[in-house]
Amino acid sequence: MINVNSLVKILKQNSCDFYTGVPDSVLKELSYYLQKNKNHVIATNEGSAVSIGIGHYLSTKKIPCVYMQNSGLSNALNPLISIAHKKVYNIPLILLIGWRGSPNIKDEPQHNVKGKITREILKLLNIKYVILKTKKDLETFNQKIKISKKNNTILAGLIEMGTLEKSKTKKQKGIFNLDKELFFKTLLENLDKKMKVISSTGYNSRELMYVRKKYNLNKGKDFYMVGGMGHTSSVALGYSLKNKKKIICIDGDGSFLMHLGSIKTIGSFAKKNLKYILLNNNTHDSVGGQETFVKNIELKKFSKSLGFKNFYEINKKDQLKKIIKKFIKNNSLDFLEVKVSNSKISKLPRPSDLIKIKKEFMNND
Repeated sequence: MINVNSLVKILKQNSCDFYTGVPDSVLKELSYYLQKNKNHVIATNEGSAVSIGIGHYLSTKKIPCVYMQNSGLSNALNPLISIAHKKVYNIPLILLIGWRGSPNIKDEPQHNVKGKITREILKLLNIKYVILKTKKDLETFNQKIKISKKNNTILAGLIEMGTLEKSKTKKQKGIFNLDKELFFKTLLENLDKKMKVISSTGYNSRELMYVRKKYNLNKGKDFYMVGGMGHTSSVALGYSLKNKKKIICIDGDGSFLMHLGSIKTIGSFAKKNLKYILLNNNTHDSVGGQETFVKNIELKKFSKSLGFKNFYEINKKDQLKKIIKKFIKNNSLDFLEVKVSNSKISKLPRPSDLIKIKKEFMNND
């Protein structure tokens, strides 16, 4: 295992003191360490993080550290290839990549697929990498960083689940109090029988599945986005355009921000059958509780400016049933913000038979 302090020390020794990235469960100990660091920017997606890092280098001539989960490496490809690549602007970067689905660790299907090809992607990009597991690996990483600085090249450190030693730092608490389980229960109780629900990756899909089973609530059919963070709204839009059934998109605030332009696409092209729910706890809850800053957006003005007909907000228990019923009943493109607490459910289940879930969702009965 590796201590975060030791990893950061190596970076500091090489004048790398600026951090930007997208929170990841594998790297959450690094996120905890960076909570009060003034030279730290939480980006909305990995491509933006790489671009912020590039801007930092152009301003300071110092190599930045960009962190992400390997699933987000695809989001980062454009600036890595089109700007930072040695045959373009030749800009040095240090990438810290949480390696979900690595060959050595049992993981979920979506992570296994990406984990298997992560090293091949880096090789195609001509990015050297070091698998970080031990103090000896840190020494190797240190030497590679020096070479990267000298040649203005990109270097990656691959970190498997459980590699970073746990710290005493606790994840930040959410700022809202409405219980998410109660919200899901009330929503599912009031769905029309044939409604469809598409829910975002992270805790949202897992909690939705948990609540259905716990309370035996069978109205509607769910499609759980086990991956593809930020794409939930687009999948929901694509479904809604050629189907007259009402469909509910349940998004999280981190997912909402990741590809924010997709919400504008909904506002421009969606029919009256699409209903958008933003579960806002102002945190990246499933990967460490880092702040998303969605609390600073005036969502009522924002949603209406994008083309949503009505805006609803729920932040109290006694509002749940009344607003949910009205939201579902309306025959219009509506936006519902639900200000919820962080998850309180321990040992959440994970969707397993994904093909079965897909078939049941597509069944029109």
